[in-house]
Amino acid sequence: MTHGFSEFHDELRSVAGDLLAKDRVVDWSVLVDAGWTGLEVPDGLGGSGATFVETAMILDQIGRAASANRYLGSAVLAVGVLNLLEPSEIRDELLTAVASGPGRLGVATDGFAVNGGRLAGRAGFVPDAVGADRLLVLVDGAVAVVDAAQMSVVPQPVVDETRQLATVTAEAAEIAELLTLAGDPASVRHRAEVAIACDSLGLAEQMLAATVDYVLVRHQFGRPIGSFQAVKHACADMLVAIEVSRRLVSDAVGVLAEGGDAATQAAMAKSHACSAAVDVAGKAMQLHGGIGYTWESGIHVYLKRATLNRALFGSPAAQRKRLSQRYSKGI
Repeated sequence: MTHGFSEFHDELRSVAGDLLAKDRVVDWSVLVDAGWTGLEVPDGLGGSGATFVETAMILDQIGRAASANRYLGSAVLAVGVLNLLEPSEIRDELLTAVASGPGRLGVATDGFAVNGGRLAGRAGFVPDAVGADRLLVLVDGAVAVVDAAQMSVVPQPVVDETRQLATVTAEAAEIAELLTLAGDPASVRHRAEVAIACDSLGLAEQMLAATVDYVLVRHQFGRPIGSFQAVKHACADMLVAIEVSRRLVSDAVGVLAEGGDAATQAAMAKSHACSAAVDVAGKAMQLHGGIGYTWESGIHVYLKRATLNRALFGSPAAQRKRLSQRYSKGI
């Protein structure tokens, strides 16, 4: 990576961190104005022509802030699906819409089929489908573009209030367009897994930083509690888990950015980073003592988000099972 790119990435992180620090709830229009929704949209269509590397940096900062927004489903997954399509006028129109924000898209990666020219099926835990204008539904090597009014989109309550998930169903929804995929549809799933891993890495980093700050100022027996061996060891364990997550996430992001098969890297990153984030957030709550269990501390927000991240798009057990099957086939 060149020095110029390093400076750009540092600035991107800094600007994103400052924007997200203002308010935990960020409207879609703010994301559009910041240029984040169009990062991977070609510059000829109103985007920045960047890669998933830059998107991953935004996801990391969103995790650090435990931000409630529509970035995952309506930008990260939507652009990932659209960039896999064969070039066409409707594809370019949709990419332009994501970058400029006149409407919002949602993505359903499984659970649907085309019968008699209409869409039928059901998918649960679909991110950011509530309030979307159109849905992109993956079906048999193609993408069905469906007006959201043609489908039932019901909010699905979860423990983490910073995410908006929905159950999407259709019995015979009219398909506006059926577009052919030029790439592997599994890559959309891997993209989602890595996106969640980036978010988990960011929130774990924030929990460690908050904990270190706290144990340096909290005193017991006339000393900062951070000077006690048990506390130092706990913080060191948190750091080790985060550093492993960072390496695995970086590898997965790099493969996705280059357009390669990220199945193995995504499973490794998702399984470890999401498990580690739950452990780190839980340890942060313990090391904050009694204040860590209060509503005012805000640690519960991170712990709930980490817990949901661990389950979204495949639990650690499911990811490790996929890895074992993949390696056993290669033996």
